[in-house]
Amino acid sequence: MNEETQLTEIRLRIDALDEQIQALVSDRAACAQEVARIKRAAGTVVDFYRPEREAEILRRVMARNTGPLSAEEMMRLFREIMSACLAVQYPKKIAFLGPAGTFTQAAALKHFGHSVLTLPLGTIDEVFREVESGAAHFGVVPVENSTEGVITHTQDMFMRSPLTICGEVQVRIHDHLIGAMTDLKEVQRVYTHQQTLAQCRGWLDRNLPFAERLAVSSNTEGVRRAQSEAGAAGIASEAAAEIYGLRVIAENIEDEPDNTTRFLVIGNHQSAVSGDDKTSLLVSARNRTGALYALLAPFAHHGVSMTRIESRPSRQGVWEYVFFIDIEGHQRDEAVALALAEVDKEANFLKVLGSYPRAIL
Repeated sequence: MNEETQLTEIRLRIDALDEQIQALVSDRAACAQEVARIKRAAGTVVDFYRPEREAEILRRVMARNTGPLSAEEMMRLFREIMSACLAVQYPKKIAFLGPAGTFTQAAALKHFGHSVLTLPLGTIDEVFREVESGAAHFGVVPVENSTEGVITHTQDMFMRSPLTICGEVQVRIHDHLIGAMTDLKEVQRVYTHQQTLAQCRGWLDRNLPFAERLAVSSNTEGVRRAQSEAGAAGIASEAAAEIYGLRVIAENIEDEPDNTTRFLVIGNHQSAVSGDDKTSLLVSARNRTGALYALLAPFAHHGVSMTRIESRPSRQGVWEYVFFIDIEGHQRDEAVALALAEVDKEANFLKVLGSYPRAIL
């Protein structure tokens, strides 16, 4: 059998597989429509988005993947199918820290897929308010970076917001120097978010030691300024360069090769148990000796692993602090529930910010 004959047979097989895939995706969408019909006919509050259900499906996709596509790529394909099917039931509006082209938008699309309406907002406060008012179904905000630590503004918002955390997303951050010029020597000013300036400090010291560094509200805002100012460049994603029609002057200028940012999905939705969950807490200790130990001891006693703890001023009094704590497990898990009950007795204040599926990839 010659080469052309072999290729023809493979192409015919691909065409047949494409027809099968398309038919199966259509069947899946029809099932989603039927689910919507049944839920509406029941007359109960319709809640089509089930993060724990989506997490279970994606974990199964990864577990049964045998290649040649990577588990991450296979998961991305199924995420888009799920997103399109959810849109058939009820399109979702997702608020995020904008403008368009930010890593926060990338996180929103990674979590919800592209069949949603994304709404860019100027500040983290606005994202919270848009979701609280019901103008958006969910919001996506950054909470911590593996290099530079927590985003304190997001933490502070949870002190006064009724919203809960119903998901998390991790995005690998690739920072690019973006501008209209072609030569680094032409760069006089660099605009970007203060967190990004910190993430790229070493590269900037080595390659642009004399360029002025100016912090702005977002990476994309920096690129927008680079578009309109001679001698200016921004640091952002490749998507931002495409949106504003600028060049990527230098790629991957972040100092840490594994630089990752964690984002939270916020809403009025309580996620059910998925089997691999995290719970976030806001706790304040009583003003007495050993208070912090008393707060943390129940987790160890019940075998609950604590993955993060951060302190922030409570803004209720001088030198008074609250603690943001992440633990493994769901608040409905027996061990977690018992630990939280003991913490509540010791704490001056305890607020469960939400239980949600652990980020997948």
